[in-house]
Amino acid sequence: QVQLVESGGGLVQPGGSLRLSCAASGMLVSSYVMGWYRQAPGKQRELVARISSDGGSTNYADSVKGRFTISRDNAKNTVYLQMNSLKPEDTAVYHCNRFGTLPAPWGQGTQVIVSS
Repeated sequence: QVQLVESGGGLVQPGGSLRLSCAASGMLVSSYVMGWYRQAPGKQRELVARISSDGGSTNYADSVKGRFTISRDNAKNTVYLQMNSLKPEDTAVYHCNRFGTLPAPWGQGTQVIVSS
């Protein structure tokens, strides 16, 4: 049974940083391109970053480019999202999942709130 568990969210002031983690079980993240997605209230889920199976290639949404960094530790079966210079518009529930193939069951996500 595939399970994705996101963690690391919280309340942070504008300009602050957070590091999100996504631990997978029942599947090997090393076999997939993995992505971080977010969904803000009243908006559709959007892809913010993705990383190739070997970690050698990354892509980012324009809105987070230069501020967010996606990485992976295949040995720990975990994907990370380092978020710096956070803005109020980054407030959302963040999820990880496969990219470009049938998604795994979505986890609960981790809530990020950027507010002063």
